[in-house]
Amino acid sequence: MSNKNEVRLQKYMADCGVASRRKCEEIIEAGKVKVNGHAAHIGDKINPQKDIVTLRGKRLEKSEKMHYIMLHKPRGYVTTVSDELGRKTVMELVKNIDARIYPVGRLDRDSEGLLLLTNDGSFANAMTHPGKKISKTYRVTVRQQVTDEILRQLKDGVEIDGKKTEPCDVNVILQEQGRCVLEFILHEGRNRQIRKMCEVVGLEVARLKRTSIGSLKLGTLAGGKWRELSETEVKKLLRSSGTAEKSESHGKRR
Repeated sequence: MSNKNEVRLQKYMADCGVASRRKCEEIIEAGKVKVNGHAAHIGDKINPQKDIVTLRGKRLEKSEKMHYIMLHKPRGYVTTVSDELGRKTVMELVKNIDARIYPVGRLDRDSEGLLLLTNDGSFANAMTHPGKKISKTYRVTVRQQVTDEILRQLKDGVEIDGKKTEPCDVNVILQEQGRCVLEFILHEGRNRQIRKMCEVVGLEVARLKRTSIGSLKLGTLAGGKWRELSETEVKKLLRSSGTAEKSESHGKRR
């Protein structure tokens, strides 16, 4: 009989601010996690009140204070907690946080704009789960002229990596000689999706900037700067994912 206090190991790790659940699974598979001194495996469940979980020998404990941060990611930074190649990571931009936080989703190295970071695993899962369909808006500059036919193809969906993209909104914001600015609104988040979509229809991306996630807008936040979200902003984001008021973390914000 399962214990109602038990949770999946990767969820507990995410709630401790290690990384997203998917990344935590990779860490478990790499043999870096132990439960009560024994090597952990994918699918393990633990009781946070009784079991001791260690990562690389250091005990994991859930932070009482949840952090919800928006960062204006500049180009040139990778969206990871650490990088084996020694490249600059977004974690270098967020200082003086008394908890282990991690990025929610990704923006590739050459892209910029709105990025969320948190130590709340449930919030991160709500923001990134494919079934939630949270809208993300991007301002994309391409070097070619964009025809009505190209717009239609992008809106209807194109095949990338053997799978067709879902229908999306694409509109021309500005078109001039040798340059066109587009606005993409996506409800899915595949790897380098916009760049690959543009490549399929013969467009070269010169600049890509995420300007909003759900109800949250980047606004005037300067490049490289960050701020904590208000409780209202967090609730609006959760509401847009269909998980409003379900996160236990709200009662622990202080």
